[in-house]
Amino acid sequence: MSDTPHDAFPELPLDPDTDVVELPPGPPQPAHLRPALLALVFAGGALGTAAREGLGLVIPADGGVPWAVLAANLAGAFLLGALLEALVRRGPDHGIRRNLRLLVGTGFMGGFTTYSALATDSAALVGAGSGWLALAYAVGTVVVGALATAAGILIAAATHRARGSEGVAG
Repeated sequence: MSDTPHDAFPELPLDPDTDVVELPPGPPQPAHLRPALLALVFAGGALGTAAREGLGLVIPADGGVPWAVLAANLAGAFLLGALLEALVRRGPDHGIRRNLRLLVGTGFMGGFTTYSALATDSAALVGAGSGWLALAYAVGTVVVGALATAAGILIAAATHRARGSEGVAG
């Protein structure tokens, strides 16, 4: 019997992220200083911003409420919760999981959601004399966004558990 965990548990698949990689000499470079990782965030952010703009072209503001921004923020909160929960349940934050988190989570969802537009639109509503609507829009977005994030987390966790039980039974 070997000392490797796979030999101790041959029924478990090999994890490709456990391979030993030769590291360059010197101290490790933080992720925010690695050009390849920055490029992932940049590419995701550009695509997310384009997707939000597309949503804005399809869903017009009505009654002073920017429905596209509301939809982007709520959908983004849900999807980010689901993504991060799914990734964390699959293992440590390195390799493909880190790349997906940076590309889709930080990049795409960071560009797709827009809490700066939420603040600007709320201020515009106040300026137009719709203070109560502005308050409902701003607070509602944050509260419902938090609930959407929690729903994304719960659904991703339930999906992970269901797939795990299918693997055991199958």
